[in-house]
Amino acid sequence: MIVIYGIKEHLNPIKAQLSEVIHGCMQSILGMPEDKRAHRFIPMDAEDFYYPGGRTSAYTVIEINMMQGRAPDTQKALIKALFNKIESVVGISPVDVEVTIKEQPAHCWGFRGMTGDEARDLKYSVNV
Repeated sequence: MIVIYGIKEHLNPIKAQLSEVIHGCMQSILGMPEDKRAHRFIPMDAEDFYYPGGRTSAYTVIEINMMQGRAPDTQKALIKALFNKIESVVGISPVDVEVTIKEQPAHCWGFRGMTGDEARDLKYSVNV
C-alpha cells in the first residue's frame, strides 16, 4: 500500500497523474502487475501540513509499505526512478518529494483472508 500526503490545493489536481507515475515505477522496478495498485491520497489543509525549510507548497510525501525482501539496490532504484519520473512527468522537483519505504515481514501482512507468508499465488516476486 502506498500513502501520498500533500497540501490539497496541489495534490488534488495531480492525483491521477501521480498515481500513474508511481505505479509505473512500481511495475518497472519491482515487477508489480498492472492490477496491483493500492494508493491512498491524503490531501491536507496547509495549516495541517508542516514541511522542512527550503521546500515549496508542492512538497509531497510518499510512504511505500511493502513486504520485506527487496534488495537495497532495488529499493534505491525505485526511489531514484520516482524522483526522476515525478519531476519529468508531474513537474515536482525532487527537493519537494520525500519517499519512505516501510518494510514489514510477510507474516505482518493480512490480505484475502490470510497472512503474507501464507500466500502462494502472488503474481510478483518479493525477493528482487
